[in-house]
Amino acid sequence: MSEEKSEARSQEKKDITVVHLLRHGEVENPTGVLYGRLPGYHLSDLGRKMADRVAEYFAGRDITYVVASPLERAQETGAPVAAVLGLEVASDERLIEAANSFQGKTFGVGDGALRHPGNWKYLTNPFRPSWGEPYVDQVVRMMAALGAARDAARGHEAVCVSHQLPIWTVRSFVERRRLWHDPRKRQCTLASLTSFTYEGDKIISVGYSEPARDLVPAHLLAGAKPVKGASKGFGA
Repeated sequence: MSEEKSEARSQEKKDITVVHLLRHGEVENPTGVLYGRLPGYHLSDLGRKMADRVAEYFAGRDITYVVASPLERAQETGAPVAAVLGLEVASDERLIEAANSFQGKTFGVGDGALRHPGNWKYLTNPFRPSWGEPYVDQVVRMMAALGAARDAARGHEAVCVSHQLPIWTVRSFVERRRLWHDPRKRQCTLASLTSFTYEGDKIISVGYSEPARDLVPAHLLAGAKPVKGASKGFGA
């Protein structure tokens, strides 16, 4: 192989970077509140097993950068991933959960916060949405966080631990879908990976995988019907 061709192939490899958006594992939340950005919500025992499973999945991969939302559940999910790779977990505020007016409350049809007329004002515009951080704002900060991780891991792979709604929103934007959606249909289960492949600065493909799928309770999988009395994945 000529020196020119070898150099060209080497440069081509350097231009390919993969950034994995990892949703955190299950959270200890016995009262079923929408915990949002509230501090003090940690992974459950099952959530820690999910994080360990993802760490096993990534062992030996060419990952050079691990970063997480500052919330405890995200940092705890990133810790075993970073440890198996000999890295530290950085923190990026842009990966945080979406702001929500119902934070700290139970939320559902026929129960919780929706029973109180004073909260109905937050439901006037599902397209923005009126109850929390606008979808467009989530896209802006998540795209910036992805770009920063890409730059930190040029030619390699990066892992960014975040939360269900921001991950699904930025994926919808990249795949050119409308941002407003039915939350029950998000393809972003606990400890799942939404992976963005960059060629240079351009995203050329999006992939999805579930390394810990067998550990996820059936009612929390994408598209599953709600189960009365089952643990809720609020504020995910």
